[in-house]
Amino acid sequence: MTSSLDDQARAVTAIPRARSAIFAELWLQIALTSAMTLPMLILYAIGSLGPFLVRDLHIRPGLLGYATMSAFGLAAVLSPWAGPIVDRFGSRRALGALFYAVALAYALIVMTPGFGGVVAAVAVCGVAQALANPVTNLLIAQRVPPAKKAFVVGLKQSGVQMGALLAGLVLPGIATAFGWRAALGTLIPVAVLLAAAAPSVAPPHRPAGRKSFRPPRPNGLLRLLMSVQFCAGASLSAFVTFLPVFATTHGVSPSTAGGLVALFGFMGMISRVALTPLGAKLRDESWLLCALLALSAVALHFTMQADGASHWKLWLGAAGMGMTAVATNAIAMGMLLRDPVFGTATNASGLLSAAFFGGFALGAPAYGAILNTSLGAAGAWSGVIAIVLAGCALAFALALVRLGSAQQK
Repeated sequence: MTSSLDDQARAVTAIPRARSAIFAELWLQIALTSAMTLPMLILYAIGSLGPFLVRDLHIRPGLLGYATMSAFGLAAVLSPWAGPIVDRFGSRRALGALFYAVALAYALIVMTPGFGGVVAAVAVCGVAQALANPVTNLLIAQRVPPAKKAFVVGLKQSGVQMGALLAGLVLPGIATAFGWRAALGTLIPVAVLLAAAAPSVAPPHRPAGRKSFRPPRPNGLLRLLMSVQFCAGASLSAFVTFLPVFATTHGVSPSTAGGLVALFGFMGMISRVALTPLGAKLRDESWLLCALLALSAVALHFTMQADGASHWKLWLGAAGMGMTAVATNAIAMGMLLRDPVFGTATNASGLLSAAFFGGFALGAPAYGAILNTSLGAAGAWSGVIAIVLAGCALAFALALVRLGSAQQK
């Protein structure tokens, strides 16, 4: 009888513990996803609010790429040091710094007049972007069991595309009613609340001696993967920054053009959550990267063929890029966590992010520069297709190198 009562008591106390564990896991996933969403949302906000910026600030459409370049250029410069910084200060402090940097960036954007001021303010987001992958990957290494790592990596990387979904569905409507500055201002309290609450998901930092801030050098395999991600970042930056402006030149309204960004984000979320665990089941994800980038070129081809009578090609292009090119970054991050041959999680993810952000920094301005020449939009889209195909060739080379290494073992 006593044993039965003890079993019942243990069962009763186990219920709150199970609920607490579920809540802790859910809160960790929300924090990880938000840490990827808010810093990257500025890219999609510039794209979806591009027609409003062009009209209100009296700038040429091609100049929008420089706003993207300011944030991602700084992120690319800082990313090699981001891994050592996160290792030194721990995931709790780094996560708080990330969200405070986001809040500061959006506050400066709202208060700063003129396009030049906006470009300078957007750059502050680069600090948060540089921290995002190293701190979230460290948290996954610290808090997530091995069996769930691939799923959680895909989930948190889908946060980037959640930013596209929010930017496309929500921000254009607010901008139409209250202006684009008010639309961006709605993100400030969200970032402040997360800065105060999100670090609770991270374990206390235990200093393990003084670690060097010197960024590590990537090995040959990581350099190849970084090159693939540079190409993916350049193509995505150009695509999402200029798709809405390109669409409006063919008779699409600004709010509908925002819907294109939302579709891109929605399909990107699905692809990252679905394809990252699938990639983890493969012997080498490099082949999947190669296939996805090849399909991205097809999606871009449809996009550039769109005109006033075939808006459906814009929607097909947005969905196609979301399903293919977007997934490559999540798959690449999953490769780093699964295979130590690329280096430690924080350092390798910082270097990979540097390459990815470098592509983001250069892709949109390069598109804008070509757009302003006699080559026009057709030449700019052709350039993006060439970059994607270069990434496809680099992924193929990475697959061959890894295959050769495996056969030698």
